Amino acid sequence: MNPGAMGLRSTKSQIALLVFGGFLVYVAGGVLQHFQAGSAVSAIGIRLIALAMMAFAALRHRTLTAWIFFAMIAGIEFGLDAPHAAISCRIFSDIFLRLIKLIVAPLILGTLITGIAGHAEAKTVGRLGLKSLIYFEVLTTIALVIGLAAIDISKAGVGLNLSATAAAKSAAAAITGSQHTALTWQGFLLHVFPENIARAVADNEILQVLVFAVIFGLALGQLPERKREPMLRVAESFTETMFAFTNIVMLSAPIGVGAALAYTVATAGIGVMFNLGKLLLTLYVALIVFVLLAMVPVVLLARIPVMGFLRAVAEPATIAFATSTSEAALPSAMEKMEAFGVPRKIVAFVIPTGYSFNLAGTGIYLSLAAVFTAQAAGIHITLGRQIVMLLMLMVISKGMAGVARAGLVLLLTTASIFGLPVEPIIVILGIDALLDMGRTVINVTGNCLAAAVVAQWEGEFRPVAEPNTPALATTAVGES
Repeated sequence: MNPGAMGLRSTKSQIALLVFGGFLVYVAGGVLQHFQAGSAVSAIGIRLIALAMMAFAALRHRTLTAWIFFAMIAGIEFGLDAPHAAISCRIFSDIFLRLIKLIVAPLILGTLITGIAGHAEAKTVGRLGLKSLIYFEVLTTIALVIGLAAIDISKAGVGLNLSATAAAKSAAAAITGSQHTALTWQGFLLHVFPENIARAVADNEILQVLVFAVIFGLALGQLPERKREPMLRVAESFTETMFAFTNIVMLSAPIGVGAALAYTVATAGIGVMFNLGKLLLTLYVALIVFVLLAMVPVVLLARIPVMGFLRAVAEPATIAFATSTSEAALPSAMEKMEAFGVPRKIVAFVIPTGYSFNLAGTGIYLSLAAVFTAQAAGIHITLGRQIVMLLMLMVISKGMAGVARAGLVLLLTTASIFGLPVEPIIVILGIDALLDMGRTVINVTGNCLAAAVVAQWEGEFRPVAEPNTPALATTAVGES
């Protein structure tokens, strides 16, 4: 093995142990203060030592996730020890929110146009495209329904009491028709369609931006390739620029998350962590339910060899869990599924397309996180409104696989459409890395399964008895 690779792995292990040890020390300090009267000073000292350990690990690791985790713990401590100062620091989370809101409309506009126009040919590739899209939409819908059911059962956000701002309450009242002048369905339908796209973007009317982007993308996709390509390149360049813009804004995420949690703990108490833990548990239970109720029946109905499929997806799923990035697992997923017996032409079409249209894990996360946001603000969303939200999420989640912290952008989009407050969303960002691991594994595994199912549906699936043959192993070593 390469000595450099061994050293890097050793360094990562040391950093992980340092973070885990710091977290345990921090918890020990909290337990000491809770159960032993008069130990507040000692307990605070212990927790500050733990924070120093985690800060050192963040400096060594130098990743955004590490700094967000440190900021989350530091924000909690700041809110506990200096509540008055923590409340005044809310300005930093508000600045972060403004920057995030600035991203949403242009990012949604760019990604939907490029996603729809770029995949417009999927309708012309015959049975393969049609079968893939049917499979994607059915599984994504099941995922969204499971997410809604999970959060309605667990009620993870209830009792958090993160009140909505006056503007958010006004918007929510308009959508639910609770104002004195009730909004009719005709008025709502008319409001969906923009009369001026520049005004829609300026006013952050995300629903109108969505409608414009969908129609524009469909229109662009119908043009001959000679006329479509220049505009598509402009849209793709604009989208890539917004991705870079998002990455720059996300550099301020640790400050925004830390300030938001400090303010929340100072005003609502340490109980907020119980709600976040409940949300985390709800997501992973929902992901397990989706695997059992959706993916396992699909494997059995399509007669996919279970053990062979598990061996094939083990490597891409591990990469997805470790990196929390679907793109990092894409090369491995395509290679393993081809070795598993799925023809290259199906792998090359289904898996990349699924990265835009088949994000079941993200669908579960979005549906339960959106309702969690409403619960945390004390806003009741009826079943009918939840169904409308589900349909909206089916649209806005397309084409967002390449966006950094796509969950945050999509949640803010949903909040804008349904008049929900943004404060709970920023609090969720504190545990987003843990949430992202699970949903990314389901995204990658679901797309691998889709390739196998479509190949079986086409009658072209030729399962290999043992996917890890010596020849394949030699190829893998040579490529690395």
